[in-house]
Amino acid sequence: MTNQSAVSEFILLGFPGLQKNFDAPISITMFFVYNISFIANSTVTLLIILKRSLHQPMYIIIGNLALSDLLFDTITLPKIIARYWFGSGSISFASCVFQMFCVHFLASLDSFIIMLMAIDRYIAICSPLRYHNIIRNKLVFLLCSFFWILAAIFISCTSVLIARLPYCGPNKIRNCYCNNISLSSLACADNSFVIWLGFVFAMSVLLIPLGIIILTYIFILRAVHLLARDENWQKAFYTCTTHLFVIALYYTPRIFVYITTQIPLTLNADINVLLLCLYTFIPHVANPIIYCLRTKDIRDILKQTLKLRLGLKINHNSK
Repeated sequence: MTNQSAVSEFILLGFPGLQKNFDAPISITMFFVYNISFIANSTVTLLIILKRSLHQPMYIIIGNLALSDLLFDTITLPKIIARYWFGSGSISFASCVFQMFCVHFLASLDSFIIMLMAIDRYIAICSPLRYHNIIRNKLVFLLCSFFWILAAIFISCTSVLIARLPYCGPNKIRNCYCNNISLSSLACADNSFVIWLGFVFAMSVLLIPLGIIILTYIFILRAVHLLARDENWQKAFYTCTTHLFVIALYYTPRIFVYITTQIPLTLNADINVLLLCLYTFIPHVANPIIYCLRTKDIRDILKQTLKLRLGLKINHNSK
């Protein structure tokens, strides 16, 4: 790749128009978001791996989502935090391409996993007696593995094409991390085909799962409304609305940003980065809380683990 480009490294600018006195609040916010996401998602992932009682289809899906979000934040946030704290905003050409691949790979994977989660809930609510005959651990494991592979294949195509474009300068990326739009826009050659192909792939991995998710939740709400008692209806409706809030936060800004790249509408660079941060990192913090920590089984295991830890600590101190 380096033989085809005069640029050996890129500079991540973060919020390019941000005044210096806002650097500390922005970076501290990112630091806390990363730590909350890291603790929540790693806790959920470890609990699902280690506790046999959580080896169930729904939790396998949740575990894949938590692992994907954990990897995404670990690959992106530490670098941009280092840029604000230590002025270390440079990233090598190969590292930038790798980061770009991981960003779109894991974002696409999230879309597929959220779709699978919606289908799982649809079968559990609308066909509860047939759920265990249809949704089995082996099937869910195979589907999750297939989505990991499918997302990687999808993104490999555009990543290879973008990596092969010539980059002669400038090398400043007006974003918090490398992505296909920010990187390909710096190429000193015709990048229209790469941008178009990336748009087609992005719409495919966003709109197809989103359509299935909306359809399943329509059926879920209809089934709950027709069959459940009043208080159960209210509880189920609240659960569905919280799920739909995270889904809307994940999909709506992404679709908006991708569409604006195809029409003559120029967003302020800082607004564009802010939208990116909102639809990228906030769902990663919200997912383990809404999908996992509000689940009774996981809450009970966390309480038991904390009580056991506290009991051992008290006994140790008493000795």
